[in-house]
Amino acid sequence: MIFLLFGTFLSFSWYTTTDKVKDTGEEEVRSQFLELQRRLQTVEAVNQRASQELTGILQSIRRIIAEKWSATRNQTKETKKNVNVTENHKYHLSNIYYYLPHLTQSEDSLRPNVAIGQERTNVSLVLGIPTVKRVKQNYLMDTLNSLVYELSQEERSDCLIIIFVAEADVQYVNSLAADIKKGFPSEVQSGLLEVVSPSPGFYPNFTDLKETFGDTQQRVKWRTKQNLDYSFLMLYAQDKGRFYVQLEDDLIARTGYFQTMKNVALQQTLVEWMVIEFSHLGFIGKMFKASDLPVLVEFILMFYKDKPIDWLLDHMLWVKVCHPEKDAKHCDRQKSSLRIRYKPSQFQHVGTHSSLPGKIQNLKDNDFGKQILHRVNQNPSADITMSLTAYQHFSIEKAYYGQGFFWALTPVSGDHITISFHQPVTVKRYLFRSGNIEHPGDKLFNTSVEVQPANKLVLEKMKEGLLSTYEQTKDGYIRIGAFVNGVAEGEVPPIDKITAIRLFIHSNSPVWVLLSEIFIKT
Repeated sequence: MIFLLFGTFLSFSWYTTTDKVKDTGEEEVRSQFLELQRRLQTVEAVNQRASQELTGILQSIRRIIAEKWSATRNQTKETKKNVNVTENHKYHLSNIYYYLPHLTQSEDSLRPNVAIGQERTNVSLVLGIPTVKRVKQNYLMDTLNSLVYELSQEERSDCLIIIFVAEADVQYVNSLAADIKKGFPSEVQSGLLEVVSPSPGFYPNFTDLKETFGDTQQRVKWRTKQNLDYSFLMLYAQDKGRFYVQLEDDLIARTGYFQTMKNVALQQTLVEWMVIEFSHLGFIGKMFKASDLPVLVEFILMFYKDKPIDWLLDHMLWVKVCHPEKDAKHCDRQKSSLRIRYKPSQFQHVGTHSSLPGKIQNLKDNDFGKQILHRVNQNPSADITMSLTAYQHFSIEKAYYGQGFFWALTPVSGDHITISFHQPVTVKRYLFRSGNIEHPGDKLFNTSVEVQPANKLVLEKMKEGLLSTYEQTKDGYIRIGAFVNGVAEGEVPPIDKITAIRLFIHSNSPVWVLLSEIFIKT
């Protein structure tokens, strides 16, 4: 604009000066040119100042943009830091605040409350179990009993079971965590079990949900919250292991389920699979690669208000591989390349009362089959006496000789099972396993394993302090072990031969007792 005004002024001055030259002569022309030169210098000075000011404004704009960009990046980093459980547990879902805008109201809305956890990572399988406060029967402890019961010691170190308590009630979460600590002390201590819950700010307002597919408002809210629960659990689990398996809190596991699932997943080297189904019921036994979880969660969150999670999974597969101009059969064939169904099923649904109040579901997986309820071992010949009352035909002799399992009525303090060998034997190891897949809660509690030495001098050595780590009973037995979470196993100390092994119960039990495996290794 300055140059345009200057050009106009110059043209006008030029024409004016030309007219005056004609009238007044050369002197006046020279005077006009001098005046014009002075004004030009003034305009140049003004233009220079304007240019400097414009440069300053541009620099200020650049600085403001840079500061805002830096602030945005810092805010993103701070947000990611806030949602960490530790520095190693980061959520990688950039659009979560778009799908769940209410999360921006609290900086802790994505921070899990870790009630129990040893920060275990780098395992082969992560098992995710969401659970809620049920109005009627709660199956969680039986489910954990079944899952843990079927794991070997090696498998326990290569597995992580995450119990996600989908409740904002901190008191209930802590109470459930205390029950799990009490029921599974070694599993909690080793890091096999974790208990987490969401922040109270994680859940949105469920009152404005649209009723779809003929479902009531209560059911729509239930399935919507379930989608969010699964999403939170998957995000928490994504960097803890190689494969993630979605379970529920009311099931039992098949014998050898861990090794079966691990082997099947590792064998899929030539197939770009997305989900392996180890049960055809609902969302039970669905395995995903941990690296696929963020994409799966993002898809779920796009439509979490609209459909149940198993429908959304099917839609995601449709989007990935189905041709819109092909028929349904072609689509099913394409999806089968991403969705692998493994038989027999590794999990069976046992719950009757759904987490949706008032809903009864007698769902059973026909591919689960009949399970082995006892394990067979070769034990030395012996006579067995006990003070327990066996139930029907489930005798202790059948359990000892591998012909079935032993089941007895509720034990009381002072009860015992005594195995007296026909000949004194040298025992290297022992294993007693209580409970089975159908009755995982019928365990021995507060029960010790005791041996009777054939050589009485061993008892004298104990008095001299040579076997000071072991306790001697008044009737000549040595206490060498105890049941922990329903299992007693270990090595027998070097006390030469023994004549008997005894299981001694020190307190009244709240449940019946079932022995599914007895192994005396000589």
